[in-house]
Amino acid sequence: MTTKIPNISKSTIAVILGGGAGTRLAPLTSERSKPAVPIGGKYRLVDIPISNCMNSDVLRMFVLTQFNSASLNKHVTSTYQFSPFSKAFVDILAAEQTPKNKTWFQGTADAVRQILHHLEGHSFEYILILSGDQLYQMDFRKMLQNHIERNADISIATVPVVERDAPEFGIMKVQNGFITSFIEKPRKEILKDWVSDTGEAMQAQGKHYLASMGIYIFNRELLFRLLQSEAPEAIDFGKEIIPYSVPRYKVASYQYEGYWTDIGNIRSFYEANLALVEEIPAFNLFDADNAIYTRPRLLPPSKIKGTYLEKSMIADGCIVQAAKVIGSVIGIRTRLGVDTEIINSYIMGADFYETLNEIRALEIEGKVALGIGKRCKIYYAIIDKNCRIGDDVIIKGGSHLPDTEHELYAVKEGIVVVKKGAILPNGFQIGV
Repeated sequence: MTTKIPNISKSTIAVILGGGAGTRLAPLTSERSKPAVPIGGKYRLVDIPISNCMNSDVLRMFVLTQFNSASLNKHVTSTYQFSPFSKAFVDILAAEQTPKNKTWFQGTADAVRQILHHLEGHSFEYILILSGDQLYQMDFRKMLQNHIERNADISIATVPVVERDAPEFGIMKVQNGFITSFIEKPRKEILKDWVSDTGEAMQAQGKHYLASMGIYIFNRELLFRLLQSEAPEAIDFGKEIIPYSVPRYKVASYQYEGYWTDIGNIRSFYEANLALVEEIPAFNLFDADNAIYTRPRLLPPSKIKGTYLEKSMIADGCIVQAAKVIGSVIGIRTRLGVDTEIINSYIMGADFYETLNEIRALEIEGKVALGIGKRCKIYYAIIDKNCRIGDDVIIKGGSHLPDTEHELYAVKEGIVVVKKGAILPNGFQIGV
């Protein structure tokens, strides 16, 4: 008989971790935190865990922030506003120095430890801990049901992975639904000792290892005890709290077999965005049951003139006169000039418009208007927000380019990333 789970909106509180400095995602994180990075043309990464919570009826959320948090704080506070008659909320908890604690967040476990006093006044049985920089669509009600039915103390969401990917994750061995051992980023030569029964379908795909997704459910009393008395010096869940807990408590695995990716570097970020344009993408923005919420901007529909479009997404408020846009994501308020080509690229767009009079004045002064000019060729690139790219600019990313750090752009794994607010003059060339 299926165990009846309590009302998840009353029994569960979510804590969404804002992450560290996000250096591997630089330069996109040079002026913003990882969860604030724009994704899919109109969203931000933090919208993903918040939307998953809302779709799962987890309506009380705290977002923990620390690095470059201004834009993230503004986005969250202006987007997620609930009825005053509802108990739902998404509150920002910024790292703070207090008389009892004079350090910033040192790691995931330390961050939650430092905000426990904010949780004490709330009624809940379970705490759901999430990362703010992952791309997935999960029903947390199913994970909580698995947690309760197994009478678990802790549950960890796990995803089957192939041998090539296993050394990048925390890997666990599972028997009868419970985690028996855990290792952080195992060496390739010892992987044979970490095979788990992932099920016939996953094994047929070569996925014999279970990786931690960094998504946890803790029973309330246990979490407080672990962080305050049993492991008061531990600073990280994956490296310390979970290995400590596995031999001492009932730690369940909740195996998730849907799409999930950790946005850890420029390559994974680029691939995750361009995967959205597939005919039936693994991460489906058109799934009405798993809607992704974000700030409503009340922008006009996009205008497109004389453009060949294929396998691309165009966000709101764009003015597109390009010759062709292929395999690309075009973000809000983007302006693409006549005869420009955008191939396999992510253009993040802009935070504001320039009027026709402003654009003409810039042209008279020989300056570059907001957006992308005429006759440009942009291939295999990410163009951050508010960039000004002149006419006849050529950007050709690819494996022929070495990793580079420039005042206006960076190259990582062949992908050219034009930095936020950069100005590329007429005729500027990268990768030619």
